[in-house]
Amino acid sequence: MRTSRTAKAVVATMAAVALSIIVPQAAQAADNPYERGPDPTNAILEASRGPFATSSVSVSSLVSGFGGGVIYYPTDTSQGTFGAIAISPGFTARWSSIDWLGPRIASHGFVVIGIETNSVYDQPSSRGTQLLAALDYLTQSSSVRSRIDNTRLAVAGHSMGGGGSLEAASDRPSLQAAIPIAPWNSDKTWSELRTPTLIIGGESDSIAPVSSHSVPFYNSIPSSAEKAYLELNAASHFFPQSVNTPTGKMMVAWLKRFVDNDTRYEQFLCPGPSGSAIEEYRNTCPNS
Repeated sequence: MRTSRTAKAVVATMAAVALSIIVPQAAQAADNPYERGPDPTNAILEASRGPFATSSVSVSSLVSGFGGGVIYYPTDTSQGTFGAIAISPGFTARWSSIDWLGPRIASHGFVVIGIETNSVYDQPSSRGTQLLAALDYLTQSSSVRSRIDNTRLAVAGHSMGGGGSLEAASDRPSLQAAIPIAPWNSDKTWSELRTPTLIIGGESDSIAPVSSHSVPFYNSIPSSAEKAYLELNAASHFFPQSVNTPTGKMMVAWLKRFVDNDTRYEQFLCPGPSGSAIEEYRNTCPNS
């Protein structure tokens, strides 16, 4: 049976339409090879776990440069390598004080190392050095090093660990993100930072008051570095030591945007969070 010219034209038109739909989607995926996971929603980011199953492995205290800790990682090996983040606890604290962050962040497609410090009394500068040592161990010697893209790394920490994350970002400008949480540091000026930095502070923090720590830190970082400041309503210095949904949500969104270059997450950063849990949010978003 011969196909009419009209039928052929219809088929050709349908094929062109289908191609026009498929090609941009494929091109979009190809534009960002680091995109991992489904399209983000508030429900996904506010859940206790993300879309990736995770596992963990302990790190001996005998490693060089830091005090050991725990690595959390996605078990999926079908999507290529993942970005990674090292996180430090605060003064006198151990990793267990903020360990909820490990599996939560890993379940969104990151390798996380929660460190123990050489001494619980280590100051921010030492903690910064230890965070970088932990990243080097993670990418060069750990049992999960083959799962990590060593060009996409980040740091975070609580209290003096947060101050340490600023030190680490200053010492290693190639880092893709830094997230100081209720940070404490005697150095108030970070004009040299070039790493995208999200600072999370507590309105009622009496140990590292935001007026003398988080806010001066944020103000001193150049806008060209990309930065944001989230202040939690009525939160004390210890808000990260229990599950805190705004903190987890914003940390994941920041890491996705700047470690994975995933612009799908800009909607959670610009204009940013709001609601009764949020006292203030500042950012370098255009037109914000």
